[in-house]
Amino acid sequence: MTTITRPSPTVIEQRAQRKSLIASISGQTLEWYEWSAYAVFAPFIAQVMFNPADPASSLLSTLAVFAVGFLFRPLGGIVFGYVADRKGRKFVLITTMLAMAAASVAIGLMPTYESIGVWASLGLLLMRIVQGFAHGGESAAANSYVAEIAPRKKRGFYSSFIFVAIFGGSIIAYTLGGTITGLSDESFVLQWGWRIPFLLGAVLALVAMYLRRGMAESALFQATQAGDGDASSDADLRNSDNTSAPAPTRVAPVDRARHIKSILLVIGLVAGGTAAHYTWTSYASTYAITQEGMDPQAAYWVTVVAQIIALGSLPLWGRLSDIIGRRPILYIFAVATILLQFPLRTMISDAPWTLLVSSAVALIFSAGSGAVMAAIMSELFPTAQRTLFIGLAYSISTAVFGGFAPYLNQLFNNLNIEWMASGYLIILAAVTFIVAWRLPETKGIRLDSVK
Repeated sequence: MTTITRPSPTVIEQRAQRKSLIASISGQTLEWYEWSAYAVFAPFIAQVMFNPADPASSLLSTLAVFAVGFLFRPLGGIVFGYVADRKGRKFVLITTMLAMAAASVAIGLMPTYESIGVWASLGLLLMRIVQGFAHGGESAAANSYVAEIAPRKKRGFYSSFIFVAIFGGSIIAYTLGGTITGLSDESFVLQWGWRIPFLLGAVLALVAMYLRRGMAESALFQATQAGDGDASSDADLRNSDNTSAPAPTRVAPVDRARHIKSILLVIGLVAGGTAAHYTWTSYASTYAITQEGMDPQAAYWVTVVAQIIALGSLPLWGRLSDIIGRRPILYIFAVATILLQFPLRTMISDAPWTLLVSSAVALIFSAGSGAVMAAIMSELFPTAQRTLFIGLAYSISTAVFGGFAPYLNQLFNNLNIEWMASGYLIILAAVTFIVAWRLPETKGIRLDSVK
């Protein structure tokens, strides 16, 4: 008689977790690719979508539109966060991906300033608003979802893949940037080349949609929706590597004052990391091209290599946080940024290796902050309001401090006070250090114990 060996429930659950993680991260990668494509081709978009008579003003306007898209992220985080806490994380992750893809295609097909004048600029602005709104909801839902499906003792490691997607999307966008500018002359890039990444996003969206349709909803969310007061009996036991743990402590009803304080602390916590990330991924290459005269193709390729190096460090930072805690990782990021920002910024010249070294070093340390952020935020907020609170805090911080980082960098350069750009980043890194010092260590806590 043949004996059929069936996988244990634990093995099945682990497979489901990995499948859901891959589906979530694939969609995140696509959305960040579409988001990053705008920054990558900013010098070319400035020439065709705004008045080309004033190149400096056109570039500044292009970066301002980039920032405006970020301003709508908090609204998207609030709206979609509310929806995700009621209809589920999966529903929002699919909806926001479709919205981002549609806006990306619209940008790729949009007439230029030469064809329709200021309406081209306004149309670009509108599509970036749509992307910002969707992106706020996507980030909130993804941060909650990945942390909730992760094993308790590996939550930092799992959460680091949120930033793997962020870097992955940016790497794809920069790779296309380097390829298109390398194989084409400037006239082709200005006419059609800059449109290719946005149109390609529609094709990638179909793949991501197929993967996301098979995602499992967060068991922790389902237990909360079912009114199970002790979600540990089902969801969080699976979230804890099936190891024994004390039942969650019963506490008083939701402490709104404490959650408001946590929201404010998360805004400060994210500020330094998001400003560093967007300075070194979205603006450093633009600075090297427009201010230092670096060859655009070389700038794109060295930025790709720098981001690949940083991407490789992300799971290591996440796993380290599962061992030594979340706070030490944030301390390392903040101190390194404060000490190295000025030397790294002044290192950049027209030689590509200078951009490679400075970007790689800066991004490795900013990766530490990004790797632990989803875990920290999820460990601070209860399941019933987790996505809403994350969407509010994370989106506000990334909008104010991350979205405006490229714009402020260019503005300070135009005003001949370039040192202010590095000073701004150092101040925000100090804020992150102070907030991390004030927060409790949350490594390994049970998510269903957060009230």
